[in-house]
Amino acid sequence: QVQLVESGGGLVQPGGSLRLSCAASGFAFSSYGMGWFRQAPGKQRELVARISSGGTTNYADSVKGRFTISRDNAKNTMLLQMNGLKPEDTAVYYCNRAGLSFLAWGQGTQVTVSS
Repeated sequence: QVQLVESGGGLVQPGGSLRLSCAASGFAFSSYGMGWFRQAPGKQRELVARISSGGTTNYADSVKGRFTISRDNAKNTMLLQMNGLKPEDTAVYYCNRAGLSFLAWGQGTQVTVSS
């Protein structure tokens, strides 16, 4: 059974930090590039950051320098460290395989950045 479970979201003030976690199961996690995606109300889901099976990372311009994606293949987990959060980062954040092999989307985790 394939599962992607996101956690770690919450309400933070601008400039604050959060660390999101993605627990994956049911597939060969280490063989796939993975990514964090987000969707804000009224907007399309967008790729925020991705990490290849070999550890190469890429970030959307909007989050470069603020977010860090990482993975622990031994634990089948992926993290997104988010620093310097801005109101425009408010969205539901999802993890998934990055590329052309998306899995069913999980529930996501809500990140709200507000004063």
